[in-house]
Amino acid sequence: MSNAPIDDPRQDAPSVTAPKESAVGIPAIAGSARVTGAQSGARRGLLTLTAVNQKRGFDCPGCAWPEPDHRHPAEFCENGAKAVAEEATRREVGPEFFAAHSIAELAERSGYWLGQQGRITVPAYAAPGAEHYVPVSWDEAFGIIADRLNGLDSPDEALFYTSGRTSNEAAFAYQLFARRFGTNNLPDCSNMCHESSGSALVETLGVGKGSVLLDDIYQADLIIVAGQNPGTNHPRMLTALEKAKRAGTRIITVNPLPEAGMQRFRNPQTARGLVGAGTLLTDLFLQVRVGGDLALFSALNRILLQVDEAGGEALDHEFIAEHTHGFDAYAKSLLDQDEEAFWAAVRRATGLPRERIEEAAAMVLASQRIVVCWAMGLTQHRHAVPTIREVVDFLLLRGNIGRPGAGVCPVRGHSNVQGDRTMGIWERPPAEFLDALRDEFGFEPPREHGLDTVDAIRAMRDGRAKVFFAMGGNFVSASPDTAATEAAMRRCRLTVQVSTKLNRSHAVTGEHALILPALGRTDRDVQGGAEQFVSVEDSMGQVHASRGRVEPLSAEMRSEVAVVCGLARRVLGADDPLPWEEFTADYDRLRDRISRVVPGFEDYNEKVRRPGGFTLPHAPRDDRAFPTATGKANFTVNPITAPEVPEGRLLLQTLRSHDQFNTTIYGLNDRYRGIHHGRRVVLVNPEDIAELGLQAGAYVDLVSEWRDGADRRAPHFLVVEYPTAKGCAAAYYPETNVLVPLDSTAEVSNTPTSKSIVVRLEPDSGL
Repeated sequence: MSNAPIDDPRQDAPSVTAPKESAVGIPAIAGSARVTGAQSGARRGLLTLTAVNQKRGFDCPGCAWPEPDHRHPAEFCENGAKAVAEEATRREVGPEFFAAHSIAELAERSGYWLGQQGRITVPAYAAPGAEHYVPVSWDEAFGIIADRLNGLDSPDEALFYTSGRTSNEAAFAYQLFARRFGTNNLPDCSNMCHESSGSALVETLGVGKGSVLLDDIYQADLIIVAGQNPGTNHPRMLTALEKAKRAGTRIITVNPLPEAGMQRFRNPQTARGLVGAGTLLTDLFLQVRVGGDLALFSALNRILLQVDEAGGEALDHEFIAEHTHGFDAYAKSLLDQDEEAFWAAVRRATGLPRERIEEAAAMVLASQRIVVCWAMGLTQHRHAVPTIREVVDFLLLRGNIGRPGAGVCPVRGHSNVQGDRTMGIWERPPAEFLDALRDEFGFEPPREHGLDTVDAIRAMRDGRAKVFFAMGGNFVSASPDTAATEAAMRRCRLTVQVSTKLNRSHAVTGEHALILPALGRTDRDVQGGAEQFVSVEDSMGQVHASRGRVEPLSAEMRSEVAVVCGLARRVLGADDPLPWEEFTADYDRLRDRISRVVPGFEDYNEKVRRPGGFTLPHAPRDDRAFPTATGKANFTVNPITAPEVPEGRLLLQTLRSHDQFNTTIYGLNDRYRGIHHGRRVVLVNPEDIAELGLQAGAYVDLVSEWRDGADRRAPHFLVVEYPTAKGCAAAYYPETNVLVPLDSTAEVSNTPTSKSIVVRLEPDSGL
């Protein structure tokens, strides 16, 4: 094991090599071994890696891609190994660290340096005006929080944020406490990622989740992967795509950037992947302009309608007649458009020639079973919800919902973000859920909708929210408009972060600030003298147990369930009738209550103990039943729209590097894209570089343009020549979140538009 870095490495002078055309293979094995050895050492590392995603082990704290029935002994990816190694690290952040480093110093450090310091081992408090955090007892910490919460004029002045790491049990207890306190202010990380997916799917299909299981991926004739980079963000998905490909599935990739993982996959668990050529995954690459996906699917749908109208039997008329609503209006909206004007609009929005789209349509017509997968590339635009509605239209036309090998597959980016929503982490809970809470726990939950992430920032900014409590995550770095978010946080009377490791949010404090050290997935959790387990839900609605394996570094680290229930008892008082102590002592008692509140969790304790867990019901998938307002799957009319970009500007999308998971930075390289030893780069098409009068290797400031006229600037970025779609650019977040205006959000879902930022590139200001 190596020590934490003392100095922040220089990050503003990266070197650049050619991007890779294949992913994983031996370099991924080497990367996994290197970070495991550095963070946790051989013995502790082996104990954790052999248990990752195993049926009697713990769920990876990374992405939410499901596990297959048959588990490989190494059922993890490189980024999963990094996540596990950093959580199981032996490095500690304790009293000595806080004494040595002021809050002001922490605010100057990079996210990489902060994360590399290790696990937080003691509760820490910063009083008003304090220069340092100081250790406090849990009793003192709960007293500080209780005093501030109970001193509010209204429960709605408190915000209870959740990250996707939180287990089902902790999430249910957390929302129960918040609603018992009296508010629905439960913003979460889903507000910033797949909220657009949920909004569109609830309206069209009646269920805001994906409709496919892993077997559907394997059985598909055609898979469309749109706005997603599995090679970095969900690497285990590549194994599923390889299995499908070997069974005859064809794959269309839709993305503004060519990504190594979707080109050629070198499976590190096979000889072909280690020393052979690997597997070519993509059959057709559609290099769409950023934000052009709505126009692309509209074009595919118009072709299907025209082929069918000409007698080509392109549609599933029986399915449409029996199971859908609104088809006639939808078909008319597309077929009545002028041919020349329609295709001109499609070309402007997508950047694709008509012939390429027709090639994709021919593949669609040759396929009976189609799955569409997507991620943030579709969800973080102004028109994200209409885009996903159009994807649903595409699948409905040929009956590809509720059929084996077909359906919608929004791929979640955090391990239990979907489970948290299922457990009630939502600012707009349905009445049925609140009724069930009332009937089970004997109190009337608040009915008024609460605040999502963007509205929570506005409320803190305006002084309407005064206490911010975060169950995991890195709110400051994950949120848009960094300067506005940080200023809003600093207006709070109290900020509380329940965390495993340091991040930027610990250095941006309210008047009072607390850091509470939590157990992670890898840690053994012993309560009431017995070892406990928790559960999670993956991207495909499968729920399974997670059991930590390693001894916590400190007795002061508490499970999230214990934190929530202990705080609830202190805030609500000894007279509160809910059995918070019982929930902490035995998580089975908490799961018993969940089983009577959340549909699909009946007999929870019995089902979750089955090897591999259980699958939640999904009416469209299971029965072709659609719990929508019409009782059927709804076609929707979605006029073509795409971001408008003035002359001399580029459309910027934020993205992750390969050495990164969400806002956690594991290293300073992105080997698939050829970026080394730094992160402040902007990837630009060579033609755009020439037209803008720039040169590759020059440094520029990125300045976003928004209707409010504010100057949002990200300084000192290296211009890198890269094969992006023309007119588009890409750069890493969270460094570029400063460019995303707080008020630039998706229609309906209110998700920040992090994938469509109009920017100009100015000479480096030297800031």
